[in-house]
Amino acid sequence: MTVPPSGSNRAATRTALACAGLAVGMVGLAFASVPLYDAFCKATGYDGTPRQGPALSASAARTDDSMVVHFDTNVAPGLPWKFIPEVSSVEAKLGETKTVFFRVQNTGSAPSAGVATFNVQPGLMGGYFVKIACFCFNEQTLQPGEILDVPVVFYVDPAVRDDSNTAHLSEMTLSYTYFASKNGQPVKATVAKSSSSGTKGDF
Repeated sequence: MTVPPSGSNRAATRTALACAGLAVGMVGLAFASVPLYDAFCKATGYDGTPRQGPALSASAARTDDSMVVHFDTNVAPGLPWKFIPEVSSVEAKLGETKTVFFRVQNTGSAPSAGVATFNVQPGLMGGYFVKIACFCFNEQTLQPGEILDVPVVFYVDPAVRDDSNTAHLSEMTLSYTYFASKNGQPVKATVAKSSSSGTKGDF
């Protein structure tokens, strides 16, 4: 004859199942947290991350107001590339679509792959710098000596003037850093770190 489980055994079983479900949920959340955080940053401009979105209509642009956008380029140790913008800065009318090209060159003796990350400073401007198209996070593989020109298409949201924290700002900086990459992901440098955060150079 089978002895029916006691109340304490049933409670223990429920507790064990609940703990197992919680563990599975936490593992799933850990895997989902990175893309969710990335999507959150791109949608809101949090932590200096530029937003992504379509271009504004011409009527939405403000021809009477502008923002100076500076461009900063860096190459992390371990990647033998040069990386510069075509111009060091542009004056963009608020809401006006602008295109700026950047040039990268593999100065090494072997093919190498790199991927660029970026941010905006001051960080509060991240929510008002909107990328329409960008080379960032797209892995590039260059042959020795190969040169590649890559664009970023963007606008500065006129709503920047409606925010009391940013209404007074007239300048901002878009900063890119190229890292050596594998399977589309940045990898740690394989050489000793230099005293600077990266390298820059003219072509």
